[in-house]
Amino acid sequence: MKFTVAIDGPAAAGKGTLSKRVAEEFGFAHLDTGLLYRATGARVIDGADPVAAAKALQPTDLDRDDLRTTAVAQAASKVAAIPEVRDALVEFQRDFARRDGGAVLDGRDIGTVICPDADVKLFVTASDEVRAERRYLELSENGHDVTREGVLRDLQERDARDRGREAAPLAAAADAVVIDTSDMSIDDAVAAAVQFIRARFPV
Repeated sequence: MKFTVAIDGPAAAGKGTLSKRVAEEFGFAHLDTGLLYRATGARVIDGADPVAAAKALQPTDLDRDDLRTTAVAQAASKVAAIPEVRDALVEFQRDFARRDGGAVLDGRDIGTVICPDADVKLFVTASDEVRAERRYLELSENGHDVTREGVLRDLQERDARDRGREAAPLAAAADAVVIDTSDMSIDDAVAAAVQFIRARFPV
């Protein structure tokens, strides 16, 4: 059985947590596609060429412990704007989406580019201020020296880059259901997503 759930949205909107919970609920495999770009960005920080880094990416690269840093996030956003990098990572994602047993993929362009024929498409979003506060707390709790103002600025710069790039810009698919988590708990957001998916899941 193949069943694909595409979940897109900007940084810190809650799509990663929601995607994991949805995958657990249905027993689907989960892929955080942002990690592919973060791992590529981390390789670039280490001195690699962006396209070569994407082509040589290995599953073990996704296990690096520095992929959640601000520097890697910025590098990921920059390499994601390079069409050749995106091309190198597309088949990896599409193969994952077609696996038996169901798959949940979250990222920026899953419903629009990677899996335009996904069985379910969700777009998870939240206000800039709410997302920045979530990211600030996450980074602070992990020992990073950041400020709320700096995190908000970095997030808005990343959003502008993600939405403005020519290659697969961040956007909700025309047939995606939008879930705004600004005033929702993660449990409420998951419940809304699960209800929508269950209505379309073949019994």
